[in-house]
Amino acid sequence: MSSAATVDLLTLPIDQSVVKQVEGEEYLSDVSSRHKPWDTHRGEADDVTPIFANSQSSQHHRYAERVANCSQVLGFAHDPLATKKNKLKFTNAWFCRTRFCPVCQWRRSLMWQAKVYRALPALLKDFPDTRFLFMTLTIRNCEVKDLRATLDLMRKAWVRLTQLRQFPACGWVRAVEITGSERYRSAHPHYHCLLMVPPAYFKGDYLKQAEWAELWRQCLRINYKPVVDIRTVKLDLVQSSQRVNKPPARMWEAVAEILKYAVKPSDMIRDHEWFRELVDQLHKTRAVAIGGILKRYIKEREKENLTSEPGEEPVASGEQVFFGWKQSVKRYRKLGSTTSASIGRNVDR
Repeated sequence: MSSAATVDLLTLPIDQSVVKQVEGEEYLSDVSSRHKPWDTHRGEADDVTPIFANSQSSQHHRYAERVANCSQVLGFAHDPLATKKNKLKFTNAWFCRTRFCPVCQWRRSLMWQAKVYRALPALLKDFPDTRFLFMTLTIRNCEVKDLRATLDLMRKAWVRLTQLRQFPACGWVRAVEITGSERYRSAHPHYHCLLMVPPAYFKGDYLKQAEWAELWRQCLRINYKPVVDIRTVKLDLVQSSQRVNKPPARMWEAVAEILKYAVKPSDMIRDHEWFRELVDQLHKTRAVAIGGILKRYIKEREKENLTSEPGEEPVASGEQVFFGWKQSVKRYRKLGSTTSASIGRNVDR
């Protein structure tokens, strides 16, 4: 396999004839502070690349090459109507779409959050009195080599749970997260769920946390009591940043918690052998599922649009500015400006 440590920008599917190098060192995070996460996630991708590259698997080698080339150049449009803070709108990049590329995982989570963001106004218009619950369902840690079987067990248990007469939700979003145990090298799969329930749920059909835990235990068909967390979500349509280690209480905190990364980048790089086995175990498994009434409002099978962000509106075609990844300083540096008509055919829009 060719070295994935340094990527030549000319290998990317962008028409380089329209991108000119500019003098000086102007960085994306200095120009637009709200786009600082690009530096963080692309830096994480640099850490993940050699883990795949050093594998004995040819499939992992292909992942390494794709992750190395992912999002090396970012395109932004100037929005003349936006505030100074929001003057740059992300418009395009080439994404590798590898499931555990830190950049693509982050962008995929934003895409799902954007879907919910767009769906809520119509949903609340049709069901103005609906309420929401945030629920976490767990199971005991398993060996990473048994992760696929454990997830299959959880999936079947979820189907049984949703078919119970006591199950109150008329719509739901379910996402899987897997964390690692540094001490035992095991995997901890769990579900984060957003449940849409009628107002009557709080008047007579309310299930206490212990009752939820017992229902989940029965559906898993296990002989121990699993940990279950359930809490009411306040319907706040204003996006907010969830504080660290604080349970989600508002709608956007809950959406962000449910539709975040499936595996923390810190877990990816801590134990290379563990991570590579996890990647193989999760191959072609589903990360996010939608059910009930919410399937009418949130399209699960749409083509992935990794440029989507919650609350972002598309901007008209016009002058664009490009930033290229500078690996030596782990920051995106300004490359030049052009018009949207000049962007290469294979760049995500």
